[in-house]
Amino acid sequence: MTRTYTMRARAVAAEQTRERILEAVHDLALQKPFTAIALPEVAERAGVSVQTILRQFGSRDGLLDATTDFGRAQIVQERRVEPGDRVAAVRNVIDHYERVGDGILMILNQESWDARAKSITDSGKTFHRQWVEAVFAPLLADRPKAERVEALDLLVVATDIYTWKLLRRDRGLSRAATERRVLRLVNSILEG
Repeated sequence: MTRTYTMRARAVAAEQTRERILEAVHDLALQKPFTAIALPEVAERAGVSVQTILRQFGSRDGLLDATTDFGRAQIVQERRVEPGDRVAAVRNVIDHYERVGDGILMILNQESWDARAKSITDSGKTFHRQWVEAVFAPLLADRPKAERVEALDLLVVATDIYTWKLLRRDRGLSRAATERRVLRLVNSILEG
């Protein structure tokens, strides 16, 4: 019994260590280019050795791949919203951008010269469109297909990171004002 308990405790501790490492890399990836993320810095942030990182992930690339999966899973979890609830959808996406929007913009700036960033942003763009389709499809069900597709295109733009950036960062609007404007765009598209 003691051996089973000890092995279980070690497994839990190893998983907690793994998560700390992934969170450290994820945080760094939202602050600096992937090429600037060094294992010693990750180790220091996570409170582990470089050797522990290499044991867990095999290599720097393995670590970055695992972090990409980790980040994607977080986004899928936090962007859940009841289909058809436009107010909750807008609040949800603005919450997401408020939390990691500047980091996402930094990754988007890398996509022209970093294959990893390009892969992440391509995946993110696909996810965003699928999210828009899932959330707003019930509100567009009665429209002809061509109108539905056009409305979905416009909803993708209305809820896009660059729309948030234009309102929040470039115009300097408050979070509440940004959310109101995005919701107004969404309502205009849905009612048009």
